[in-house]
Amino acid sequence: MKNFIISLVLFSFGLQAKSPNFIMIYLDDLGWADTAVEMIPGDTGSRSDFYQTPNIVRLAEGGMVFSSAYAPSPVCTPSRNSVQHGMTPARMLNAVLHSEAASKEYRGVITIPQALKKANPNYISAHFGKWHIPSLSPRKAGYEITDGPTGNGEGDYMDDFKTHLPEDDPKRMVSLTDKTIKFIEDQNKVGKPFFVQLSHYAVHIWHDSFAETREKYKKIARSNRAEAHDYFPDSEITESMYKHNWIVNYAAMVDDMDAQFGRVLDRLDELGIADNTYVIITGDNGGGMRNNGRLSGSKGDLTEGGIRVPFIVRGPKVRANSYTSVPTAGWDILATFYDLAGGTDALPPEVEGGSLKNVLAKGDKASVERNLRDFVFYFPWYNGEPESALISGKFKILKNLDTKDVQLFDLSKDVSEGNNIAKQMPEKTIEMEKTLDTYITKVKAEDLMDLRIGYLDRMTKLWIPNTDREIIENKKLMDQGDARGKKEYQRLTGYRKWMEGEIKFTVERAKMHGHDLSHYLSK
Repeated sequence: MKNFIISLVLFSFGLQAKSPNFIMIYLDDLGWADTAVEMIPGDTGSRSDFYQTPNIVRLAEGGMVFSSAYAPSPVCTPSRNSVQHGMTPARMLNAVLHSEAASKEYRGVITIPQALKKANPNYISAHFGKWHIPSLSPRKAGYEITDGPTGNGEGDYMDDFKTHLPEDDPKRMVSLTDKTIKFIEDQNKVGKPFFVQLSHYAVHIWHDSFAETREKYKKIARSNRAEAHDYFPDSEITESMYKHNWIVNYAAMVDDMDAQFGRVLDRLDELGIADNTYVIITGDNGGGMRNNGRLSGSKGDLTEGGIRVPFIVRGPKVRANSYTSVPTAGWDILATFYDLAGGTDALPPEVEGGSLKNVLAKGDKASVERNLRDFVFYFPWYNGEPESALISGKFKILKNLDTKDVQLFDLSKDVSEGNNIAKQMPEKTIEMEKTLDTYITKVKAEDLMDLRIGYLDRMTKLWIPNTDREIIENKKLMDQGDARGKKEYQRLTGYRKWMEGEIKFTVERAKMHGHDLSHYLSK
């Protein structure tokens, strides 16, 4: 009897000590209000009035919604790199999409798969879908199973990058889900704890969806985001509208992605491992389709609409059907997974994110310890509006790096950022600006003017000469009556004109920093 009790205790301990699994569904360009889940409880402006996402709702009902969750950047690559390493894009030297600095001086210290291995060597990691981190491959990041260092193109074309994806697999949503489910099944069969990141190409442009789902959205009540052209006859929907700005197609794509997510949840239930699996769904930046509910701005800027994203977690000991106002950012994911996996040794000091483990169990009663207390965002966008931002408690400052204009907002009262209180609170504004600038200097982040000069060099030394050659070649084809040559000639001449405008804009902005780059105008 004594031996039986000892065996039972040991068996029970083994169950308790079993390492959890992790599934992260990482969505491309999904806006804060692009699901049917209210991101703020009771706030209808924080959810969609049109897009139907029953499986994301299902996840929220079984888990926790973070009302104040942020992507590390308003664009994809910096966010993806930051999430993998638990560090801000500024520290990673990857604050913008194209970063020569990041490729020359890789600052990564540890990745999510490597951290999980540190917690338990038995973890197996997989990545499927969009990777888009030029300075690091999935293999080098520690993913044993992967479909490669993919970019945006794989979400629209077959592997030859010429043939469009088949109609039964828009944005590769079905095949990516198939891969994910097979990986889950394989690891469950051998009893290995696992982490899989499914990085959907949806809902990035080009938009695509199942035809039957589009028909569904043509028949339901219209969204308050709808425009007249959304309900033109199909014959009048242009290619550009179809791929970029047709709300029926976008809604269908969100719905189709949600349906595939539902397949993953169903398989976890069927395998009996849902209770030991953390499932997180979030995005890489703010939405770019129409608007982001009550938030101002969108993808490509550091307003709330550009960086606040859906963030929902379900898993062991996570409070079901709950909300938390505790803020989080993508760089918290690494430390969170490590802690939940049982990691006890200290992570490298360069890791700036903190564990959300206590928040998942206690909600607003918990807090997060981070090496970086405040949330720092740095986006030195060399051919647009370069910005930096700092969120400290309920306050946020937003700084234009060209004009030096600084705005201050109280997000607890003004999530829409409609009331700039910088003049009412000058001391707070100065204090936060100093904190922000000090951090950017301390980590030796990318310099805006260096990025601009690199951009001008690429245009004048590479892109324009190559485009000019292609224009000449297609002009000859057009003169011979070749229709495709004519189409390419028109596209390339438009592209050439756009680059000329970019050069003028960049040269003018450089003057704000005391730089005379007018010599690029003559190239």
